[in-house]
Amino acid sequence: MIAIIDYQMGNLRSVQKGFEKVGHQAVITSDPEDLRRATKVVLPGVGAFGDAMAELRRRNLIEPIRAVVNSGKPFLGICLGLQLLFDTGEEGGEHQGLGILPGKVVRFNLPHVFKVPHMGWNQLQIRRPAPILNGFVPDTHVYFVHSYYVVPNDSSVIATETDYGVLFCSMIWRDNIFATQFHPEKSQVDGLRILRNFAEIT
Repeated sequence: MIAIIDYQMGNLRSVQKGFEKVGHQAVITSDPEDLRRATKVVLPGVGAFGDAMAELRRRNLIEPIRAVVNSGKPFLGICLGLQLLFDTGEEGGEHQGLGILPGKVVRFNLPHVFKVPHMGWNQLQIRRPAPILNGFVPDTHVYFVHSYYVVPNDSSVIATETDYGVLFCSMIWRDNIFATQFHPEKSQVDGLRILRNFAEIT
């Protein structure tokens, strides 16, 4: 069972429908017991870092998420779900994240020619061929909507980078943890390939 974590901060149904399109069922849940039973877990998200952490805390989901990651189950973060994995986020002041990966989340500081949020299609530059990128060709385009990006302390976790006035980390991979700054569920055929690859990890 693939469990999509429901904490009222994302387009959950779009992610669920993405898995359905590639032939895999996923349940939307905020029940820690469902996360324990799941074979794979997805943390999506759209919105503010601090609000998201407050909602995860309110729903008693922080420790269950850490337990899932520590168990070795395949784990996929999407957009805000990537950012929350890190130590701190600077949106609206400094907020503590899940602390699963060392690093911080910072805002784009770019010349005026670059609009923030970074919104639309952009290229992935593959640095490490993570299993969920199987079948990708160089410079594949995927869909982004974000004003903040992660800066990992350990650059070895970076799987892809993307150039938007600055070269930023657009996907991480460490052991069983995969997370994308872009939205696979909005990235058409190539995004669905990521969801299929994740669903079929054994």
